[in-house]
Amino acid sequence: MNFDKIALQVPEILLPNKDVDLHKWSVVACDQYTSQADYWTQLKNTVAADPSTLNVIFPEVYLEDSDGEQRIKNINSTMQQYLDNNILLPMPRKGFVLVDRKTSQAPSRKGLVVAIDLEQYDFNKGSQTLIRATEGTIVDRLPPRIKVRQDAAIELPHIMVLIDDPDRSVIEPLFDKHPEQIYDFELMMNSGHIKGYAIDTAELIQQVTDALENLAAPELFAEKYNAKDKEVLLYAMGDGNHSLATAKAIWEKIKRDTPDKQSVMHNPARYALVELVNIHDEGLQFEAIHRVIFNVQPEQLLSELQKHFSDCSIQRCASEADMKADAEMARGDKVHIIPFIDAAGYGYIKINHPEFTLELATLESFLNDYLDQTGGKVDFIHGDEVVNELGLKEGNMGFFFPPISKHSLFKTIIFDGALPRKTFSMGEADEKRFYLEARRIK
Repeated sequence: MNFDKIALQVPEILLPNKDVDLHKWSVVACDQYTSQADYWTQLKNTVAADPSTLNVIFPEVYLEDSDGEQRIKNINSTMQQYLDNNILLPMPRKGFVLVDRKTSQAPSRKGLVVAIDLEQYDFNKGSQTLIRATEGTIVDRLPPRIKVRQDAAIELPHIMVLIDDPDRSVIEPLFDKHPEQIYDFELMMNSGHIKGYAIDTAELIQQVTDALENLAAPELFAEKYNAKDKEVLLYAMGDGNHSLATAKAIWEKIKRDTPDKQSVMHNPARYALVELVNIHDEGLQFEAIHRVIFNVQPEQLLSELQKHFSDCSIQRCASEADMKADAEMARGDKVHIIPFIDAAGYGYIKINHPEFTLELATLESFLNDYLDQTGGKVDFIHGDEVVNELGLKEGNMGFFFPPISKHSLFKTIIFDGALPRKTFSMGEADEKRFYLEARRIK
C-alpha cells in the first residue's frame, strides 16, 4: 500500500521470532563508538553465538581493517540464514511499528517505523524534495556502505527521520488507541528500554496518512514557515543521513540497470525503512557533535588557523572551568568562539566577523583543507568526557561545539539548505536507534 503524495509505503516488517532473545538481538547504530573498539568487543562477548543484528551490520570502528570484504560476505550470508531459518518472520499484517523508547536521558521518546519513498528524496545541495538531508552528504563515504547494502537481502535501519508536528497529530495519538504490543525489553549496555506496538489496521494506517497529508498541505506549509515560494519539506533527516543516501544511490543504480522502466518502480529497493520522530517530542534532545583530530601538531594547527582567518586570536586557559567561563564571556555578535583541548591543556579560538552562521562551519572552512594537506584524521564525538579523554593525548586535539536549536531546524533547511556534516546529534551515543525491525529489499 503506497501513499505517493506523502512519499510513504506501508511495509511488510520482519521481526525476530518468539525464541530470539531481543536483548541480544538489538544493538546500537553502526556509526557510534567509532573510536572505542572495546565497546564493540564487549557487545560481541555479550551476544556470543545468539542471533543478533551485530552479525548483520558493519560497525564503522572496523572500516579500516583488512578483512572488510570477508566481513561483508559474512553479513550477507547471515542475513539469508536468518530468513531461511525463520529467525526473522513477517508481522501478521503489513503496517507500521509504534515505538516508545526510554533512554538514559529521557523517560520516553516516541517514534513510528515506516517505509519512505526514495523517489522523493535527494541528498544533493539545493534539494527541494519532500524528503531532504539536514547535513551535507559526503559522497566519498558511501562506497563502503554501498558494498554492504548492494547484495543484502534485508535492511535493518538505524535511520531516524524528523517531522515538524507541533500539534502532535501523527505519532502521539496512536498510543490512545491501545494498539497490540509486539515487543518490550531492556536494551544492551544500559541503553534504556524499548516497547513496540503494531499499527496494522486500516483505521490506524488511515489516521497516520491523513495526519501526514495535512502536514504536507502546500498552503499550510507556506503559512507555517512563511515560505510561499518554497517546495514542501515533510521529512528531514535526523540520524542515518549516509545510510539513507546509500539506499538512494543503490536505487538509482537499479533504475539505470533495469530495461523495464515500468516494472522497476515496484522494486522493494525503491523504499527505505526508517523511524519517524516528531521534532517536538520532549524525549528528543539535540546534542552537539564535537571533533577530535588525530595525528596533528596542535601549535602548528593553531598557527596556520590564525593565518587563515584575518581577525583571529588564541587564548589559553588554566582549566576546563576557566575555558568554559572565559569562552562564554567572549561570545558576542559577529564573533565565533571555539573551545579546544590538547596535550598542553585548554583554550579557545576567537574569530571576529565570521563568514558562516555556525561555529562548526567556520572551523571546517579551514580544517578540511588543513587535514588534507597534513594527513590528520578527524572523528566525530558525542559528549565532553570523550573529547577530554582523547584530546589530551599527545598528537591529538579536541574542539567543542554548542548544540543547535531543534525548533529552528526545519526553517533553516527550507531557507538555507543542508548544514555542515555532523553538525548535531539527536541525543548521546547510547540514545541512538538500535537495530530491531527489518524489511526485505530483494
